[in-house]
Amino acid sequence: MTIEEFRDRPESWPVETSDVVFEGKVIAVRKDVVRSPVDGTTFQRDVVVHPGAVAIVALDEDDQVLVVSQYRHPVGHRLIELPAGLRDMDGEPPLETAKRELYEEGHIRATDWRVLTDVLSTPGMCDEAVRVYLARGVTEVPDDERHNGEHEEADMPVAWTPLADLVQAVLGGSVQNALLCIGTLAAWAASHDGGYDALRPADAPWPAGERQ
Repeated sequence: MTIEEFRDRPESWPVETSDVVFEGKVIAVRKDVVRSPVDGTTFQRDVVVHPGAVAIVALDEDDQVLVVSQYRHPVGHRLIELPAGLRDMDGEPPLETAKRELYEEGHIRATDWRVLTDVLSTPGMCDEAVRVYLARGVTEVPDDERHNGEHEEADMPVAWTPLADLVQAVLGGSVQNALLCIGTLAAWAASHDGGYDALRPADAPWPAGERQ
């Protein structure tokens, strides 16, 4: 298989019935009855409907990554994470969402944006699509212009850590947030294979993201 052939491809099996069984503040749950085109049998799949998200690996001139520390109630942990956020503002392009989240959570702005990687976070049960950006050319937001977070985001310290150290933390299991692990390893790979300038432009096509 060539690199051109080695890719995900769209495919849609027939859906006999589809019913929304739960609708919450962020997600909904849909019950689909799917018919297999292979043998004609039907089966139920519960689908978590998600608005999608973005995450940002922000790098300074010393190859340090900006991380945040956030309490996550579902897992009962305070996690080390990348600045990230839901695509929950109607009509907002994903790049603009990323810039907003970097400003709100990281208290910085960036002038150079690239696509680091695209992720389907939990495709067995959820339609969430996430675009992870690389942001460089960073400057701090003045204290009097900073965003004040709410709920868990009201207590979300930030820190800079060397990319190499973050890689070791990922491989050693010290940090577990999925987007942090993916973004860190992708940034490390990019830095050793063609460099950051070889990454896709910030407005590169994103079919999975366009569905949301």
